[in-house]
Amino acid sequence: MTGQLALIGFGYWGTNLARNLDKLAPARWRYLVDASPDRRRVAAERYPYLRIAADLDTVLADDRVGAVLIATPAPSHAPLARRVLATGRHVFVEKPLAMSTGDAVGLAETADRSGLVLMVGHTFEYVPAVRRMHDYIRSGEIGDVLHLHSQRLNLGRIQSDLHTFWSIGPHDVSIANYLLGTTPRWVAAQGGRYLHDGVEDVVFVTVGYPGDVVAHMHVSWLDPAKTRRTTVVGTRRMLVYDDLNTDARLTVFDKGAEPLEPDGQGPRRYRLRDEAVHVPTLDTVEPLERELRHFLDCVDTGARPCTDGWNGARVVAVLEAVDASLRAGGATVPVPLVAAPTATAGLPT
Repeated sequence: MTGQLALIGFGYWGTNLARNLDKLAPARWRYLVDASPDRRRVAAERYPYLRIAADLDTVLADDRVGAVLIATPAPSHAPLARRVLATGRHVFVEKPLAMSTGDAVGLAETADRSGLVLMVGHTFEYVPAVRRMHDYIRSGEIGDVLHLHSQRLNLGRIQSDLHTFWSIGPHDVSIANYLLGTTPRWVAAQGGRYLHDGVEDVVFVTVGYPGDVVAHMHVSWLDPAKTRRTTVVGTRRMLVYDDLNTDARLTVFDKGAEPLEPDGQGPRRYRLRDEAVHVPTLDTVEPLERELRHFLDCVDTGARPCTDGWNGARVVAVLEAVDASLRAGGATVPVPLVAAPTATAGLPT
């Protein structure tokens, strides 16, 4: 097989993938597949050099296609990815990777066993501000991480087949896992159903990480103000990533609470430090463009993606635990450990 590309899905997010494929790899992008005649008509007008198809069979019949990108509704991700991997092709699949941890792990194992690239669209791990936060944490500049808080709110893009944490929560889970370099041990979640029976429109999740680090995640599609913000509080400094603040997407606060020497009289006291505020200069590259460049590089070189199938499986494990906690009325639920094998075939670790 050669390096030709196919995109499956031309809906809400598929159009963004298409725009970037047209920019990055027009000579390699060969197919666009969508079940909707209206969307196929739009795609044909916008990208006349493509072959537009109604089903995946047309793509899989062409041996020149070496990689497939999947941007279809979430419940179809795992079945489609499984079909494509079975034909020996590389796969990029939008989040979430699957609707169960078992399916997600199975896909990651299949890709490794076959020496294929499986990459998950956790786009925010490619955001310059998030990567700079990662650098601050790894370098020790903010001290020890104490807790995280994220908000992903909006009024709109309401879904009836998935609750809001399955829909948009994967972003915040992947960000937290990436920043902390580890995965949670437990979750506790509560939510509210207001628009559809059985589907939470707003969810509040508390996530426990090793070292007593706690992350609180608030997601909603029923909120008056669009918000995409992540706060990281360390012992020396604090970071705020505000994706909607074009002037200061990342702000570093030189703030903290420093313990004073005990005087033996009463409880321990602290000095509050409130000093400089710094707004670092960041790259201006579109995260989705960076993500797709990385996928194409991995396809061409055989490198393991930063957001590989195991990354996706670890996020799905948290989503499943959130489901269990919601069903249990907010009870604390352990998150199963999802670890890639120490040795994997075909792809470097």
